Amino acid sequence: MRIALGFLSGLVFGLGLVISGMANPAKVLNFLDFTGSWDPSLAFVMGGAMVTAFIGYRLVWRRSAPVLETRFDLPTNSRTDRSLILGAALFGTGWGIGGFCPGPAWTALPLMAPGTLVFLPAMLAGLWIGTRVKSLDLLASKGATQ
Repeated sequence: MRIALGFLSGLVFGLGLVISGMANPAKVLNFLDFTGSWDPSLAFVMGGAMVTAFIGYRLVWRRSAPVLETRFDLPTNSRTDRSLILGAALFGTGWGIGGFCPGPAWTALPLMAPGTLVFLPAMLAGLWIGTRVKSLDLLASKGATQ
């Protein structure tokens, strides 16, 4: 049941990305181009997502636990640290250069566009490198405290 619901959630999310135009990097780049051919339509997509998330969270928090888990798994770190700022800057830079963020990049893969075929491997390499750097950072900080 868990796999089926996960698949269904991913399918709805992916379809939403494709229908909204978020899988089209040209549309995303036009949204970011305020001085050129600015396309404000993605602001409506983001606004719709915020309203949906707002309502969804209000409904979910009324429950004592998620449907398929015994408890909510919430992050405990609420600090704004170097890793968060660097990650956000890298994400924003990649989104601005490539016109993709991770979800839409995967939904655009079946189109086999050259930009997608370059962006996805670069994104995966960046994720892999980021994991290695973070683990080295953790090892270095543990060594410094001992």
